[in-house]
Amino acid sequence: MLKHPLCSQSARLVTNVLKLVLEQTKPLDRGYSITFSEVKLQPNEQARITMVVGDLMRRLNLYAYLANLPLEDAAKNTEKLLIVWHQFHQLNPAKLPKIGVFNKNEFETLLKKAKQDEVLWDGCPQWLEDIGKSQLGEQWPAERKALLEPAKRYLRANALKTDRDALKKELSKEGVETVTVDGVPSALEVTSNSPLFRSKAFKAGLFEQQDAGSQLVAKAVDAKPGMRVIDACAGAGGKTLHISAQMQGKGRLLAMDVEQWKLDALKDRAKRAGAHNVETRIIASSKTIKRLKLTADRVLLDVPCSGLGVLKRNPDSKWRDTSERLPVLVQLQKDILQSYSRMVKPGGMLIYATCSIMPEENRQQIDEFLSNNDQFEFIDDENITPATTGFDGFYLARLKRNDVS
Repeated sequence: MLKHPLCSQSARLVTNVLKLVLEQTKPLDRGYSITFSEVKLQPNEQARITMVVGDLMRRLNLYAYLANLPLEDAAKNTEKLLIVWHQFHQLNPAKLPKIGVFNKNEFETLLKKAKQDEVLWDGCPQWLEDIGKSQLGEQWPAERKALLEPAKRYLRANALKTDRDALKKELSKEGVETVTVDGVPSALEVTSNSPLFRSKAFKAGLFEQQDAGSQLVAKAVDAKPGMRVIDACAGAGGKTLHISAQMQGKGRLLAMDVEQWKLDALKDRAKRAGAHNVETRIIASSKTIKRLKLTADRVLLDVPCSGLGVLKRNPDSKWRDTSERLPVLVQLQKDILQSYSRMVKPGGMLIYATCSIMPEENRQQIDEFLSNNDQFEFIDDENITPATTGFDGFYLARLKRNDVS
């Protein structure tokens, strides 16, 4: 955490990001992008700002409580939230704009009460607490605390152009300090505040920023050179590019999605990475899937999900989402799993994945699918949880298709 209070300019930028996210409902990364595009900042000051915003968003309900504000009024009182944040971390907010009279006695009373409420202290809204307790039971408090931690920065060395050790040396020359990650052979953790995307290594396509847990999902695809592989919910393509590297750029890798702008972004990333075997295709209708029936050696279904495994990276979603969204997503996952599994050929593998830690979206989906599709055989699965790994939370399951029935 910070050792010194924010200057007035940085404080203004923090409140700008908060207002974009809380008032205009911009995603947090978009809020950063808009705000930082308007000013020139040193990398260390930008890191300070994102640190403060991230902590405020991870425990928004706590800071609103300490400011004696209803949570729904937080968007209109971002300056007060920032003053309370400084007090909470024992930093002098003297350079910040004064919003009325700060009552330190009231703050200390509320702080004492907040320490007795673990759910509030961990920045957890009640709807999420109810889901976590219901689905994870005794495991939930540890996961709740782990999701409160700031997200670390991980890179994936692009095996099409380099390896992890060579990338580590190259980044060090540019002032980017990294350490290797146990159990994830393609990953480096960034330990400095260096600007990654201005580096020569990034421009040369030597790495992608990708969580270590996400790298484990792509690793499970186990794609080989010459295979026909489909990434059917590719999005902007982080896992697609990892799979291309597994394939050594040989074979056919089809990246599909329902949103064209994501595929357009993937094309740019694939060009920089040298992933020349990537082909993109929009899913215009169910006919797109039917035409690919029984054609793929591997199908990755990284399905739309609640994102309840990646809340430390996307803490703003805690304050937008509600429990009503989960059943809709669960049904969508069932539909995608049933429909898109048709693309796996006999002997091929289906890899189902989410960035959630909730069993309803994970193993329960797989068990139900297998009960209705006896042509598929369960191979293995893995729960990658923040509490056990320190990574973002993911689930993956691998299924093999044995016949055409």
